[in-house]
Amino acid sequence: MERSLRTSDPQRQGLAQHSLPAHLETLDHLATMVSVVTPDGLCLFANTAFEEALGLSRRAMLGMSMFDWLVDASLLRDVVAAVARNDYATSRLNAELKRHLHLQVGEVMSVQVIATRLEHGDLVLVELVEAEQQTRQEREERVLDQARANKELIRNLAHEIKNPLGGIRGAAQLLQMELESRSLTEYTQVIIHEADRLQLLVDRLLAPHRRPHVVGDVNIHEVCERVRSLILAEFPRGLRVWRDYDTSLPEFRGDREQLIQTVLNIAHNAAQALTERVAAGDALLTLRTRVARRVTINRQLHRLALVLHIEDNGPGIPESIRDRIFYPLVSGRDGGSGLGLTLAQTFVQQHQGTIECESEPGRTVFKILIPLP
Repeated sequence: MERSLRTSDPQRQGLAQHSLPAHLETLDHLATMVSVVTPDGLCLFANTAFEEALGLSRRAMLGMSMFDWLVDASLLRDVVAAVARNDYATSRLNAELKRHLHLQVGEVMSVQVIATRLEHGDLVLVELVEAEQQTRQEREERVLDQARANKELIRNLAHEIKNPLGGIRGAAQLLQMELESRSLTEYTQVIIHEADRLQLLVDRLLAPHRRPHVVGDVNIHEVCERVRSLILAEFPRGLRVWRDYDTSLPEFRGDREQLIQTVLNIAHNAAQALTERVAAGDALLTLRTRVARRVTINRQLHRLALVLHIEDNGPGIPESIRDRIFYPLVSGRDGGSGLGLTLAQTFVQQHQGTIECESEPGRTVFKILIPLP
């Protein structure tokens, strides 16, 4: 089944001789930009993502030369022609897309272009993937793989530690009962105390994997307000917690207590990093909620997603650990357990979401994305 291109613009009537494959509307569900062009680059179809990225309506895009949308289209022009001739089935290249705002050329977007020949005549399907989006997807996959590996490592290591730890503590208690010298029992007390400390650490490592996922209706602003009250109770002076909420955000199904713990872990770390600014009286912590549309998380496209920013004006995360902050037992603070962000990441991933972080001196932002129904 085919359909003919319809257009009322006389300058585009020559395109009417081209027929397009049926059901192209399904491409509107893709997060990547997709268009169907002729061998000389005339646009016969563009999906919704392409409209939004380019800043032009689909009606305006039809019949235009796709090559006019790129900063330098010389290579793509040759590639499209070669693919249309079936010199090769597909080809990839990098390019820069000129975005149009109110019919004025605006910012430039770096993209990866994939040209594929359609079996339908000599038409070419051109897919554009934003370079930043591609990088983010690859980063998400690495983080997810690392989180899975960490989870398995932690569980195995914790169980290996737990069994001999109980034996060490029990042996120390028995030895203490046999000792008559008070000075010697101090040593057994040290062994028992350290065994208990390690037992507590093991329990904390295993806690997120043991606790059941309690699902109910969650209002993200109630979560933020709970965290805000806890932070201000601990830091009553010198710290301002600014609220910037999108009150139109709907409720969603999730584990309220897990999300409170997630936001609290991140916000508490931020507040502790603001020690100098708290003393100076200009420490600022911002909780910002927004809704994002057509978001890809872990390679799945979601129509809507909750975006929660937790931002502070502190010194930033040390560059030496910036790429490892979600790893267990990695902390930028003396005395820190290095488990807060690991637990936060685990809880967000259980909600099919992800956490991103950007940090520089004077500004650190953690961004939590969770799909909405």
